[in-house]
Amino acid sequence: MVSENRSNKVSLVGRLGAFWGVAGVSMLLSFAVYRLTIITVDAFTFPFQWYHWLVLFGNIAFMAHSEGYKGFQKGFSPRVAARARYLKYNPGSAHILAAPLFCMGYFHATRRRLIIAYGMTLGIVALIIIFNQISQPWRGILDAGVVVGLSWGIASLIWFAFAALGTGEFETSAEVPGTD
Repeated sequence: MVSENRSNKVSLVGRLGAFWGVAGVSMLLSFAVYRLTIITVDAFTFPFQWYHWLVLFGNIAFMAHSEGYKGFQKGFSPRVAARARYLKYNPGSAHILAAPLFCMGYFHATRRRLIIAYGMTLGIVALIIIFNQISQPWRGILDAGVVVGLSWGIASLIWFAFAALGTGEFETSAEVPGTD
């Protein structure tokens, strides 16, 4: 549960910081969806055999479940929303300026959250490097699953942001030092 300073009125800076955090993360994910969609669409200029279709649909189903549902909906999105909620009630200038990075857990986070944030980033960068070496149509087939997972992630982030930034309670921890 987020440590909230509810005794004071929520400031405009806090509201703007929370919005900037969620909007920045959403824009980052949306840019990735845009770039990967171009590669995915290009894959369909190649002739597909039955096994291409099998891998495409299998990969989309796998990525929807593993990245979209388990990764984003059950983990990343509620955490980002909780950290945006923390910003709403505890605005600090550095946290507000770098709100998207704060919301993703790159700083002012528990040691565990920092390790996960940086470890996941390194893993994603490694996968990007590997995927860049794969030729079409396989690259587009794999990226199609990533597009589905990221799109699910954007939708779940917006859903959780509305829940977290509303007036009700939000049970997900922001994982900031001293609150858990």
